Amino acid sequence: MRTATVTRNTNETQIKISINLDGTGIGHFDTGVPFLEHMLDQIARHGLIDLDINCRGDVHIDDHHTVEDIGITLGQAIKTALGEKRGICRYGHSYVPLDESLSRVVLDLSGRPGLIYQVDFSRAMIGRFEVDLFHEFFQGLVNHAMMTAHIDNIRGANAHHQAETLFKAFGRALRMAVAFDERMLGILPSTKGTLTD
Repeated sequence: MRTATVTRNTNETQIKISINLDGTGIGHFDTGVPFLEHMLDQIARHGLIDLDINCRGDVHIDDHHTVEDIGITLGQAIKTALGEKRGICRYGHSYVPLDESLSRVVLDLSGRPGLIYQVDFSRAMIGRFEVDLFHEFFQGLVNHAMMTAHIDNIRGANAHHQAETLFKAFGRALRMAVAFDERMLGILPSTKGTLTD
């Protein structure tokens, strides 16, 4: 089992994340940000990743630090759980529709952080959640997981649907990228010889 537990404490947030990349899609979340928890559950369920995320953050100010720092810590947990990445597919992609919305996520567990994020939400808020924070979440995640991610909402009119397709597609693309390829067992999927730098 590829597992990791990461703790990250700052003056703004105290976070503990446990992850099992070879799980069954079980998620437990206690973050103080309900809509983010709904999105994290999409990653777990559609990625077949077990996630346990606890955070105490300064949500009395706003949700920014909590959302960004959970992204950072989740990225660290993914990186740790992956280890040397021998035998993995490395690349993953997914298109996910939800009614009128369609999103695409393409990932490379390259060891090089990079985010291309093309999402034009139909409104600035989903309930009490600021949609701008999703960019901060994914930026923190890719920087610390050391992955390249292209995240695009191709179309959508309902912001909730747009967000949900992004997170479902991310979960499914990650599931593909971390999967083992039987023909590559023990082999690093890189001619460079490393996927950590």
